[in-house]
Amino acid sequence: MRVSKGALTTAVICCAVLAVSGQALGQEIAGLAPSVRPPSAPILTEYPKNRAWYEAALIGVEQPYPASLRFLEDQGAWFTPFIHPGMTGPYDIRRRHAGEPQPNP
Repeated sequence: MRVSKGALTTAVICCAVLAVSGQALGQEIAGLAPSVRPPSAPILTEYPKNRAWYEAALIGVEQPYPASLRFLEDQGAWFTPFIHPGMTGPYDIRRRHAGEPQPNP
């Protein structure tokens, strides 16, 4: 395979620009120590949840809310599948997917 001198020069310049831009911004590279949190990473000290957050998290759950949902009070910024739509169709018992056929209760 023959590569033109212009294409090779362009590729080298692009690689150099990308490498320098990452260093200039002080970005960490995750592959070197993925188990270690970089010292410059932001730290969340609180995760305020307003009424809209609770309403979205409790879509499809009727009052009185079961005691098993008290975990929402301690829910932080980490991912939990409970507050996101899951499977569709007959498995969507909380009806989080609007406009799709729903199961017969």
